[in-house]
Amino acid sequence: MKKIGLIGGLGPEATVDYYQKIIDSFKSRGNELVYPEIMIYSVNMSEFLDMMKKKAYDRVVSWLSEKIKALALAGADFVALTANTPHLLFDRLKEKSDVPLISIVEATCREALKRGIKRAGLFGTGFTMNASFYPEVFEKHGIDIIFPAPADKELINHKLFSEIELGIFKEETRAMLVAIIQKMAAEQQIDSIILGCTEFPLILKETSYAGIPVLDTTRIHVKEIVSYCLNETGVTG
Repeated sequence: MKKIGLIGGLGPEATVDYYQKIIDSFKSRGNELVYPEIMIYSVNMSEFLDMMKKKAYDRVVSWLSEKIKALALAGADFVALTANTPHLLFDRLKEKSDVPLISIVEATCREALKRGIKRAGLFGTGFTMNASFYPEVFEKHGIDIIFPAPADKELINHKLFSEIELGIFKEETRAMLVAIIQKMAAEQQIDSIILGCTEFPLILKETSYAGIPVLDTTRIHVKEIVSYCLNETGVTG
C-alpha cells in the first residue's frame, strides 16, 4: 500500500471531503480498520489566489513544488492536488516532482470516455473556466468542453469565492447553478456537466441535473488515488 500525499487547503472544505471519501472508500472494501497512511499539506489559499490573479505562474510552480517535495520527504509515495485550478500548471509541476502526481483532469477524462460522453459542460473557478487545460486533455479523445456564457462564468466564480469556498451553502445558490446547467443543456446541447471545482460536489449532490449526468471530479479523483495507493492496474502517476 502506497502512502498518500495531498496538497490541501484549496480550499479546506474540499480537503476535508477528500479525506472522508478516501477513508470511506477503504471502509466500503470491507477491510476492517485497514486505512492508508495520508499526509496532508494544507496551504494558504489566499497566497495561492494572489499569485494566480497576478499570473505569477513561475512563482506558483515553485511554491507548489516546495509543498510536493515536503510531502515526498515526509514519506508520501505519490501526491494529488485536491483542487482543479492548480492543474493549470500540472505538467510543469509533474516535471519538477520526484514522486508521481495523479491528475484530476486526466482521471475525469478517463471517466468521461467510459460513459461515452461527447459534449461536456464545465463549471469551475474563473481561472479554470477561462483556461485551456481541460479542453487540451479532453479534445485529444474527441470530447468537447463547453463553458457557460460569460455572465454565468462571472456569477459562478463570485458564488464560489463569496460562499461555497467558505462552507456557505445556500438553497438559492444551488437553484441558480442548476438553472445554468438547464440552460446549457437546452442552448448548448451539453450531454453532461463536469463539477470542475472540488467544492461544487458539496452543494450539487445529485448524480444528474436537467436529465444529464454529473461528473464529480472529487469522487473520480479519489477513486484513482485509492487505486494507485493499492497498486491496482489502470492508473498511472
